[in-house]
Amino acid sequence: MIFAQISKIVDPIAVKVDRWTVEAYRLLPNLLIAIIILIVFRILSRLGGKFIERILGHASQNVALVGLISTITRITIITTGFFFALGVLGLDKTVTSLLAGAGVLALALGFAFQDLTTNFISGAFIAIQRPIQVGDVIETNGYTGKVLSIGLRSVKLDNFEGQQVELPSKDIFQKPIVNFTHSGERRVKMEGSIGYKDDLAIVESLALSVIKKLDFIDPLKVIEFNFTRFTEKSIDFEILFWIRQDKIGPGPAKSAAMKVVKRVFDENNISFPTPARPVDQVPPSTGKPDDKQAEA
Repeated sequence: MIFAQISKIVDPIAVKVDRWTVEAYRLLPNLLIAIIILIVFRILSRLGGKFIERILGHASQNVALVGLISTITRITIITTGFFFALGVLGLDKTVTSLLAGAGVLALALGFAFQDLTTNFISGAFIAIQRPIQVGDVIETNGYTGKVLSIGLRSVKLDNFEGQQVELPSKDIFQKPIVNFTHSGERRVKMEGSIGYKDDLAIVESLALSVIKKLDFIDPLKVIEFNFTRFTEKSIDFEILFWIRQDKIGPGPAKSAAMKVVKRVFDENNISFPTPARPVDQVPPSTGKPDDKQAEA
């Protein structure tokens, strides 16, 4: 009885093992071909990744973008080889199920990481179009600074005040950018005012004469002097001049221009009107002695 019960359990298992053995021998050639396919596609993925790195390395200086595209290329080649291997093994339904599952997973991840995906795509476009480069001085999203690095997720700026500002790539890509380095030119505006008694022609001549002598002024650009408005106590003016950014920045250039203009105005008795200040109001006298005088 015991052997009969054992045989009832063992016999079906033995039959299945025999079937599996037969199927394994039958699929052994296909299995070897599938393994060879995976090895070949693995080698092709390495070669394809290195080829992409070499080609894109000459077109873009963004290491992160080059690395990302190279990795995507390798994964794509390996995945293709994996699907070919499954097809050789006769697992076509498995391939279809995997493709459907991958599509659903990609859609879910796209919604879950929408901002991250947008940043990566924006970073890729920035790297390809190259509206900014490392070392450029730019103004965007309310920040002005020097570009320190350009990644796929963010762009880092030095704000010239000792802090590092990191901006998402999508904000850089979608918002206006003022690139002060792209053209290599920079215009500086200096404002001031003079009194009504001063001769306007002499003021303009004196200011232009000293501004032109500054060594950082671009000699190919015209210096503009404009009187802008009449105020209660002064006549306002502005001086627009172009500087050579390889010699000086806009801040020091404006400071130097203010110094020479102030000095030449002082030497020629050109006045700088002072703004009107409020006068302390003295309460009117009531004609009555105060309490102390009354007590005395």
